[in-house]
Amino acid sequence: MIRRLIDRLLNRKTRGPRAAIREKAREYKGSELGVIHGAISDAAFRTCETLQKAGHQAFVVGGGVRDLLLGLRPKDFDVATDATPEQVRSLFRRSRVIGRRFQIVHVMFGRETIEVSTFRAIQDEAETDEHGRVLRDNVWGTQPEDAARRDFTINALYYDPLADRILDYHDGVRDLKKRSLRIIGDAEQRFREDPVRMLRVARFVAKLGFSIEPRTRTPIRALAPLISNIPSARLFDEMLKLLVSGHAMACLHELRREGLHHGLMPMLDMILEQPDGERFVTTALERTDQRVLAGKPISPGFLFASLLWQPVRIRWQQAVAAGAPAIPALSDAIDAVLDEQAEKLAVQRRHIADMREIWMLQPRFERRTGRTPYALLEHIRLRAGYDFLVLRCDAGELPAELGDWWTEFLDAAPDERAALIARASESGSGTGPRKRRRRSRGHGRSNASDSPATVPGPADHAG
Repeated sequence: MIRRLIDRLLNRKTRGPRAAIREKAREYKGSELGVIHGAISDAAFRTCETLQKAGHQAFVVGGGVRDLLLGLRPKDFDVATDATPEQVRSLFRRSRVIGRRFQIVHVMFGRETIEVSTFRAIQDEAETDEHGRVLRDNVWGTQPEDAARRDFTINALYYDPLADRILDYHDGVRDLKKRSLRIIGDAEQRFREDPVRMLRVARFVAKLGFSIEPRTRTPIRALAPLISNIPSARLFDEMLKLLVSGHAMACLHELRREGLHHGLMPMLDMILEQPDGERFVTTALERTDQRVLAGKPISPGFLFASLLWQPVRIRWQQAVAAGAPAIPALSDAIDAVLDEQAEKLAVQRRHIADMREIWMLQPRFERRTGRTPYALLEHIRLRAGYDFLVLRCDAGELPAELGDWWTEFLDAAPDERAALIARASESGSGTGPRKRRRRSRGHGRSNASDSPATVPGPADHAG
């Protein structure tokens, strides 16, 4: 209590970055706090062991330690050391130095990669942009400085797996027990240094069920526009972490609660503020959460195809209603939405290719006659396109019968598939777009891909 009071008084007198430094850490025995030694990956242990044998300090740090103390299984492990990147690189044959603004070393052990960072110094005159965001950050320092530079107290815990020792400079263990999220240092200054920290607030609150300490929460709403200054590639990485946290919808609602969603991504404004498409996106994110929590892999391409489908669908529908052919209209809608989104998120090209193919397959699923269903069986994105179709059906955007037919068709034997196509042809369900066009115009054979009926109408909106 006395120590916290002294720290508080010193912080009032000293407004600079060094005000948050605490030279002495509290020490705990990891096993006494519930850390299971076997939960540390062999790669993380060997990284620390190699560095320590070479005369360096080395600790597992950050989210890995936090999750171990919460009884969760860490997705990965980071290591912090007093060794410079060049020294780390010299100790590990399979390693590489990456990053410019924040130089780190990736050490590879088979499929696992350990991210090794050198203790960072507190810079009184760090290079920043006009908003206060730090632009260059490769000045090495001490462990107390490194701890003071980390974002939240629960992420500033250092664990030595060889000695089973935890160092806690900022009462992170106490905050974990209280389930409280508290930033280190002056909240406004820390959020200006790196606006991504505000997105992490939303992720940790939604994922861990923590409350936000009042001084940490106070400046967020006013500083929310700084999100627009984050480089698009980094913003994509952070949004992907948020969406594959296992609590995606809760994260989006937390973004809205803190005023962080406006302008972040055009689709977020639509999801959280407009009724159209909410059911579709909610269904998509619930299934993503289920897969994450079950330990199953997630396709970023499929995830973002789901999240951006509503603006694509609306543009597609509007173009067809204005008389444009359905397939070219869909392609144009995709281009427009991806171009708009690229201003905020640098979605990697391979994910964009997956998204485009998933979307362009959708009209083809509505044609269940002739050779079309068989041709789809050969498509490299059949499974992803089918899963997306079922998602649309479950969200009420398309008739459930369409998804049921394709489920049966994919599992059927060759003769059963022929019978399914014949049944669809007889009932007219396999040529719905053609039949509707023939009734309205009374002549000729139409091309299903050019029919407006392939686009879900207003009555099919999820809401």
